[in-house]
Amino acid sequence: MAPVARFRSVVLDCPDPRELAVFYAAVGGGTPVEEDPDWVVLQIPAGPRLAFQRAPGHTPPKWPSADHDSQQFHLDFDAGGTWEEVDAAEEKVLALGARVLDREDYERKDFRVYADPAGHPFCLCRIEQP
Repeated sequence: MAPVARFRSVVLDCPDPRELAVFYAAVGGGTPVEEDPDWVVLQIPAGPRLAFQRAPGHTPPKWPSADHDSQQFHLDFDAGGTWEEVDAAEEKVLALGARVLDREDYERKDFRVYADPAGHPFCLCRIEQP
């Protein structure tokens, strides 16, 4: 079956598009391009195009809540094949303004969960390379 349309972007609502684009550029690479004060685009090298849209009164999602306000989506980033690499990536994202959302069962999971400066969840994943 032929697709109806071609994928373009993942768009994140946020209070400050430039600030969040700079955060994700530091995490995943690329250079933010401000199309106007309310819309900034970031093409992550070999990855998706992320766009950031000003949303006054933005309320971040709550890390998953089964009864209400459940997570709608999150971004995953490969942080390396070892826990040492993930630890180093964690230090960097925390220094950039991320905060930890889930420290439970780190030893049993292949990922760690954080919130970006606007409150959107994202993960640093340990991916064993073949």
